[in-house]
Amino acid sequence: MIRTRYAAARPYVTRDGSLIRELLHPAQHGNVQQSLAEAEVAPGASTQLHYHTHSEELYHIVAGQGLMQLGTEQFTVSVGDTVCIPPGTPHCITNTATTALRILCCCAPPYAHDDTELVQEP
Repeated sequence: MIRTRYAAARPYVTRDGSLIRELLHPAQHGNVQQSLAEAEVAPGASTQLHYHTHSEELYHIVAGQGLMQLGTEQFTVSVGDTVCIPPGTPHCITNTATTALRILCCCAPPYAHDDTELVQEP
């Protein structure tokens, strides 16, 4: 059995600028096919536009609200919403609330820094 505790997950900043806590990741916990993390975006802040070459990513909003950019589309997200981000699709999210935006992020294959490509905006 693999089990982790939230309090033991030390946060770090990813290439897209979000604060991440790895809840389950093969490099740390022994699972194999996917990773699960919590991302936190501060009020008024945005992640950088980026994409993942190999990973499909799911965002599930657990607190706050935001503006999601997925490819050429933009739409609001709030608690209870889940978004599927296909590999190769540029995406970012802006916190539009006055409290932290918290997102559960599931990646398959698991998240890797070298699978994250930042998009230069014109």
